[in-house]
Amino acid sequence: WMRLWKAFGIILLAWGLMMLVGVATGQGTPLQPLRGLAGGGSLQAPAVPAGLSFQRVADVNALDSALAEARAAGRPVMLDFYADWCVSCKEMEHNTFPDPAVTQAVAGALMLQADVTRNSAEDKALLKRFGLIGPPAILFFGADGEERRGSRVVGYKPPAEFAPLAREALGG
Repeated sequence: WMRLWKAFGIILLAWGLMMLVGVATGQGTPLQPLRGLAGGGSLQAPAVPAGLSFQRVADVNALDSALAEARAAGRPVMLDFYADWCVSCKEMEHNTFPDPAVTQAVAGALMLQADVTRNSAEDKALLKRFGLIGPPAILFFGADGEERRGSRVVGYKPPAEFAPLAREALGG
């Protein structure tokens, strides 16, 4: 039994060292702590995925104004409810939004983002307006300004599922 415990201790020590190296090199995921070192041991920070560029809306008035401008211009809208503490939001940000099929599917749409990280009164009002309990949630509005309720995304969606849904919701 003593050998088993020693082996277990060595494995935990190795895992802990990998986690330390991962944190020191800026890796954000505990499941792949050495991901940035695979290309020859470079200690440079990982590249931020190129994804969608969002216009932030801070409250219901800012949202209404942005939606009205989009409707007047005949542009569809994708509204992303996001929070810094939301794991699924981070998955969407790093896996789904940078995907070329997704960026193509939402091309031409006004990209709005309601950051509800603080859970302030304004954040709660934004969520309540659409009957949401929290992020992640993505709502689509057609060029006519009407929400495409049947196309709501709540929770994480991989690119292969998100792209066709967004394309259809935005009329692409």
